[in-house]
Amino acid sequence: MYTKRRYFILILLFIASMINYIDRAALSILAPYITADLNVNKAELGLIFSSFAIGYAVFCFIGGWLSDKYGPRRIFAGAMGLWSLFAGLTCAAFNFVSLFVIRVIFGAAEGPMGSVTNKTIVKWFPAKERARAVGVSFSGNPLGGAVSAPIVAAAALAFGWRLTFIGMMLVGFVWVVIWLAATKDSEGKKSDQPAADAPSAVDDAGEPDKKLSDYLKQPIILFTALAFFAYSYILFFFMTWFPSYLLDARGLNMRDMSIANVLPWLLGFVGLISGGFISDYIYKVTNNLLFSRKVIIVTGLIIAAICITASALVANLYGAIGLMSVGMFAMYVTTSCYWAIVQDTVKGNNVGAVSGFIHFLANLAGVFAPMITGFIVQGTGQYYSAFYLVGALAIISAVLLMLGGRNSNPKYIESEN
Repeated sequence: MYTKRRYFILILLFIASMINYIDRAALSILAPYITADLNVNKAELGLIFSSFAIGYAVFCFIGGWLSDKYGPRRIFAGAMGLWSLFAGLTCAAFNFVSLFVIRVIFGAAEGPMGSVTNKTIVKWFPAKERARAVGVSFSGNPLGGAVSAPIVAAAALAFGWRLTFIGMMLVGFVWVVIWLAATKDSEGKKSDQPAADAPSAVDDAGEPDKKLSDYLKQPIILFTALAFFAYSYILFFFMTWFPSYLLDARGLNMRDMSIANVLPWLLGFVGLISGGFISDYIYKVTNNLLFSRKVIIVTGLIIAAICITASALVANLYGAIGLMSVGMFAMYVTTSCYWAIVQDTVKGNNVGAVSGFIHFLANLAGVFAPMITGFIVQGTGQYYSAFYLVGALAIISAVLLMLGGRNSNPKYIESEN
């Protein structure tokens, strides 16, 4: 039963990640309309973009801890229902402050998604399939980003930006109903723990239990979180400011921007869905678990840094979009490896909290990237310095992970010897 059902669960996780990014990216796409209606300037817009991550980062950790305690089924349903509600309530914003508050709560509700998805995969999939399962489930993120621009822009042109947010709310509510029906009675009553014959139930058998604080002190967890921070900085920079960059610096209109914004997301989708398979293959060839994760992260971040920085320097619009697209591909290839390192390192009873911890640290970038970019653009009138900062952070974090990210976990030691 569990063996067959886990693939349907994976489909639902994939769809949820699509909804997540459509809801999240909509504000960036509709920013020209919203800022005009609410009289918001560039610096204030940067603060609104950052407001999402204030709530989001905190509840990355809290959501992971709650999923360990109450199980991912309940926490995922509650999170999706709440963030969909506040996506809809965006239509009620009437000034800077009201939109800021709505986005903080919206971000808090989305916070549990990453760690709860990781917890769900650990419960349903054996270790040999987890990296690819993470890649497939989270590949809905960039695909959602890709379809959000044309869909959201078209909806706004047809119905206005306020009704567009109402439509997104209704889609989320439908997913919650399907999720609760599909996962009913599939897991334990108290903790949503799968039965003993579930695929991952024996993966950690025989390993000594550890306190949560022990995991949070491990160098591999800390350096992975730092690399994840750089990844998130790139992501939030692209998600929040790249549409405005195309409009302001490259002179595109709303319709052309929505089309140009698709290619980076599509290549990101390809990168994310392939990253887990590549990492699993490298592990199969080298029998070195830590190397198979780190080599993907380090290589991907360095390539992303080079391409994204160069995209600001080329004069040709198509060259800029092409370089940004390659950079997003390289960045997204690394996605599953952050989560896989946690899965490889942590026993199942703490994987939600540790996932939430590194996701919390990573998504502090969501507070800083939009805000810093907004102040840079407001103060200088151009985007170059913001692109340079993105590249520098990615390279620094990649080098530090390569040099300092080690682990005492028996799985890594056995694979490296």
